[in-house]
Amino acid sequence: MALMTIRNLASSAYEAAEEGEKQILKGVNLEIEAGSIHLLMGTNGSGKSTLAHVLAGHPLHHVSGGTVDFNGKDLLAMGADERSRAGLFLAFQYPMAISGLPVAVFLKKAVEARRGREVSVREFQKELKARMKELQIPASFLNRSINEAFSGGEKKRMEILQMKLLRPELVILDETDSGLDVDALRLLFGTIADYAAGSDREEGGAEADGNGSRPSLLIITHYERVLDYISPDYVHIMQEGKIVRIGGVELGHSINAEGFEAAVR
Repeated sequence: MALMTIRNLASSAYEAAEEGEKQILKGVNLEIEAGSIHLLMGTNGSGKSTLAHVLAGHPLHHVSGGTVDFNGKDLLAMGADERSRAGLFLAFQYPMAISGLPVAVFLKKAVEARRGREVSVREFQKELKARMKELQIPASFLNRSINEAFSGGEKKRMEILQMKLLRPELVILDETDSGLDVDALRLLFGTIADYAAGSDREEGGAEADGNGSRPSLLIITHYERVLDYISPDYVHIMQEGKIVRIGGVELGHSINAEGFEAAVR
């Protein structure tokens, strides 16, 4: 059963004032089944991050054609907040710092918005502490402003902490592996692999998000090293705003050995 179906998706974004709009997505077709893992690869400028931003509802991207069905709903008709509450999550390549908003306050409000109910302080703290321990995030982070003065690795860990707490149906990871050392990569993608296996949802129960099924993942990356931790069902290559080739794990390995140009011939 398809969780998300993308058909002929086209979009443009505003460049510098003298350039105007530039078309980036030029007819993307992609189907993501419930519980499936997809790796999206491609060179810089191929449209990978744009696809992630369009799906999340970024206001600077203008959808000029196509459809996106998410769990039986028209995703493109939904606001960014509605998409998040419906179970779509984007881990940003460059997470934004928000001065004056404490981590603990932000996370509790986000969890309540996703679950559609008030969460008691005791319930929230118990779950939060467990997830922070898994990700090796110090308790001192809770009183700091979101991502303010965080290192690149700390920002990425905060993104995955949000994922663990929100329990989305579809997780989009936009180059989460970029800028991470080996130890951080192992920690984060080990956590992501556990989440993809559904262990968090079995532990938390279906009550938390209304669905006890395994989540789906769309992982955007340049590098084969993600395959050391995640075994995708499909590997897609994006080129000039379209998905031009689909394969299995072997396709990801061939990109590392031969490069993108050889892989799409």
